[in-house]
Amino acid sequence: MTTQPRLTIIMGLPGTGKTTLAKQLETEQAGIRLSADDWMTPLGINLWESEARQKIEDLQWLLAQRLLALGNHVIIEWGTWTRQERDVLREKARDLGATVKLHHLEVPLETLLARLSARGREKPPITRADLEEWSTLIERPTAAELALFD
Repeated sequence: MTTQPRLTIIMGLPGTGKTTLAKQLETEQAGIRLSADDWMTPLGINLWESEARQKIEDLQWLLAQRLLALGNHVIIEWGTWTRQERDVLREKARDLGATVKLHHLEVPLETLLARLSARGREKPPITRADLEEWSTLIERPTAAELALFD
């Protein structure tokens, strides 16, 4: 017997705590966590390789849809910077009978820089200029968008 499937989307810039929250939800809610970084690192793929990242996210989304169809809780922590990305995930998950929750994580720039420096995973390292630029590119959810989630 399957349970009500659930998709949890965790969005935010690098260093906002997406992985920390996703791991917590994975444990607390018996979910399956999908992160491109977790597949890229063991495969020796540089985290900056956007084409490889997109291919991995596409594969993870195929897996996520199957897991949702089987009644599982799936946690995606890709960043999902655009409204369009979030809409596609939400709509397809709903088509599969899933509830969909969005967590938007926002952290001060100085905190991001400290966290990213401490983890030291990105080569080359993420800079203040990168974060400042990305902060202007990320499409933060509006109240109207947030109302579309469970």
